[in-house]
Amino acid sequence: MPTPHNNAPVGAFAKVVLMPGDPMRAKWIAETFLKDAVLVNTVRGINGYTGYTKNGKRISVMASGMGQPSIGIYSRELFNHYDVDAIIRIGTAGSYTGKVHLNDIVLAQGACTDSNWPAQFDLHGGTLSAIADYELLSEAYRVAKERGSRAICGNVLSSDIFYNYDKEVWKRWAQLGISCVEMEAYTLYINAALCGKRALAILTMSDSFVEDGILTPEQRQTGLSEMIEIAIGAAERFC
Repeated sequence: MPTPHNNAPVGAFAKVVLMPGDPMRAKWIAETFLKDAVLVNTVRGINGYTGYTKNGKRISVMASGMGQPSIGIYSRELFNHYDVDAIIRIGTAGSYTGKVHLNDIVLAQGACTDSNWPAQFDLHGGTLSAIADYELLSEAYRVAKERGSRAICGNVLSSDIFYNYDKEVWKRWAQLGISCVEMEAYTLYINAALCGKRALAILTMSDSFVEDGILTPEQRQTGLSEMIEIAIGAAERFC
């Protein structure tokens, strides 16, 4: 049976799902990087596809939408209802440091958040840390280095706020070693932990808080090939 947010039949998704935010980016990835890709979900325009890599590994790609509530819904349903083993978020982020430049790639080793998401867990005042699956992270790092990619492992901020009222708050995160800001990884990692599954976020820097320059919407949609190749290379081990 389908879920409220996914009309794919059980078995339609592969064991590993690549998850960009943008439905059009998911379509482009399926058409560009997968063979015999089939559209398996269309609910709310959040398209999901399943196909095969050039090495014959079955893999899926599906959009998450924007923000933690959205990826929280889709990742939980994929993990629990569709028995997906691993989700690799492939998205864009804004650099918080001069060491990470436009088009560089960050493998999110851990994720912090300013979201209220972790408040649902009664931890008696404790703080819930969100970390990537180590084996998935290690494989992605290996693939990136073999390809000669400008990729680092780092701690990221998953924020609920794109246009922050406090224009200087990013500097406080940067002082704590946060490499960049995005909007989904924290919740993805927590859902993976809850479900006993694997998760990783691979992020391309589309803009920077410390340097000039920004990727255009067209570049964000179609110009992120290196990140996708790394994600597919890492995913193939777990298919």
